[in-house]
Amino acid sequence: MGIPNIIFILLLIAGVALFFINAKKIRRNILLGRDIDRSDRPAERWKIMTLVALGQKKMFARPIPALLHLFVYVGFILINIEVLEMFIDGAFGTHRYLSLLNFEGFHFYNFLIGFFEVLAFFVTLGCALFLVRRNIIHVKRLAMKELNGWPRTDANLILISEILLMSALFLMNAADQTLQHMGSEHYILAGSFPISKYLAPILSGISEHSLIMIDRTCWWFHIAGILGFLNYLVISKHLHILLAFPNVFFSNLYPKGKFTNLESVTNEVKAMLDPNFTPPAPTEGAPQRFGAKDVFDLTWKQLMDSYSCTECGRCTSACPANQTGKLLSPRKIMMDTRDRLEEVGKNIDKNGKFTDDGKTLFRNYISAEELWACTTCNACVQECPVNIDPLSIIVDVRRFLVMEQSAAPQSLNMMSTNIENNGAPWQYSPADRLNWAKESQ
Repeated sequence: MGIPNIIFILLLIAGVALFFINAKKIRRNILLGRDIDRSDRPAERWKIMTLVALGQKKMFARPIPALLHLFVYVGFILINIEVLEMFIDGAFGTHRYLSLLNFEGFHFYNFLIGFFEVLAFFVTLGCALFLVRRNIIHVKRLAMKELNGWPRTDANLILISEILLMSALFLMNAADQTLQHMGSEHYILAGSFPISKYLAPILSGISEHSLIMIDRTCWWFHIAGILGFLNYLVISKHLHILLAFPNVFFSNLYPKGKFTNLESVTNEVKAMLDPNFTPPAPTEGAPQRFGAKDVFDLTWKQLMDSYSCTECGRCTSACPANQTGKLLSPRKIMMDTRDRLEEVGKNIDKNGKFTDDGKTLFRNYISAEELWACTTCNACVQECPVNIDPLSIIVDVRRFLVMEQSAAPQSLNMMSTNIENNGAPWQYSPADRLNWAKESQ
């Protein structure tokens, strides 16, 4: 084992260890939320995960971005097989280890590498067109103000990084192919290169030593890029690559219009209506808040939703409140929740436990104007390609405003008063309710 192999192994261990350290923090942050049972109907959950997360079913409501995303998605998954070979070569000092898969009469390895190159080309094409959509065409949902700053930079960085990684792969294969034809030591004849062969003429006339340097530089760049990408996920919207599957699996399977009831409130109503009802004994610890003021009051699934958000904006582009110029953006609700959760996590890292910082999700991140603009139509929930539920967060924070702050809009207070006094939302006595029929006679 040579020095390069040792360096590779140390780099691999460091990259994977750092990823697991940061992943553990994300898991801790998600579990700061309240418990909720999402273990029911497992067969249905597996089916939904297969169709929505693995099969990208909801993406194809918009065919063009769906096709481009499919290029990147399939390429990202399958090209990792070639990355596995690079890891084996890096650890053991071999070269194109999987070339052993060639069989007499069928060069399977050649087919495999050729297939990967075609996929890499489509990944490059998809990323390039995504960059055009974001920065030249300025698709409306990708140019909204909540994406200003880091979110827009994040999206562009990952697309450019993918293009650079694929370009390094092509250049490495072109140099490798040239060295194979030169009969260079250690470079066995293996692989088919339908894309990178067009780069090979550019390398003609370069010395063997320089070609080896190009090949090794691209190889190390690709390895470092993969490990860097792995650790970049935890600070990026691209964490959905990992969380989309569990997030879809734990989706809410009840009808979209069904609201949850607070058990404590339900017990109070039962006690008032039924003198024989005995409410359960209170649980230990601080009483549960009515609704949600901060991320601690949300469920772990809602917090996982925030980390799973792809910031694609499909929810916001379908939101009728946003379309009519109101402040609400369901995407911003999810981004704000994640930003607040990250802030709480850093607070815990710094102090060993959460220390009150005088901030909350409501007011410091999400305003009352945003919350009350929502029509609870569930369009955002329907549109999300990874089954995120922004509406549940909006409703829970609204519940806090109404039940703990008595801060509902005047129109809603008037409606509630009318229902209480008149049995209907209108300010008419029940005795006068049919007067309109008498006047029409």
